[in-house]
Amino acid sequence: MNHAHIAALGRALRVLGEHGEALSADTPDAQLHEIKADLRRALDLLEEGVTSEAPTTRCAEHPTGPVDESAPDLCLLCETRRRAARRAQLTGGYPRTPEADRPAASAPSRYGVRGDRPQPQQRWLPELWNGREWQLCGTPRRDRREAELYLAAQRRGPRPAMAYRLVHEFTDYEVLRVWGTPVRVDIEPMGNAGP
Repeated sequence: MNHAHIAALGRALRVLGEHGEALSADTPDAQLHEIKADLRRALDLLEEGVTSEAPTTRCAEHPTGPVDESAPDLCLLCETRRRAARRAQLTGGYPRTPEADRPAASAPSRYGVRGDRPQPQQRWLPELWNGREWQLCGTPRRDRREAELYLAAQRRGPRPAMAYRLVHEFTDYEVLRVWGTPVRVDIEPMGNAGP
């Protein structure tokens, strides 16, 4: 609502206040109709000034949030938060997992135990021979069978490369299998190596 709108609404409400002070049991109908028109004018100004929807809850944080009829402020979001806090007070904190209830089997180790360490990451890299070097030809896979199926589909494709290979990436790189023969191809069409 801009300043001019606020001023107009204030004037309309002050006029209504004056009407209210002058109201008595013997007020003529003409003046009652004038009060009715002023009331409508003030309501229209108020209607124009309100830009957001009416609040559905009495919550200051979520005025148009979802409604919970049983909540004191009708706000479902705040009531859910309050219920979780009450539940945590009754149960003594957040729900515990069975693993947390189990006592430690041994003294803590500086390097951790096997269960604490993540599984080693290994990947299978599909590569193709481009005539000069091996290059990655697809997304590295976590499953060897999937990588082999991918290379088989590449070999059957419309423009297969001269050779493909599957490289196992773990702590080192190990070539597992090679399909085709990687022959070095000179990029100069006439075999000119230059000076």
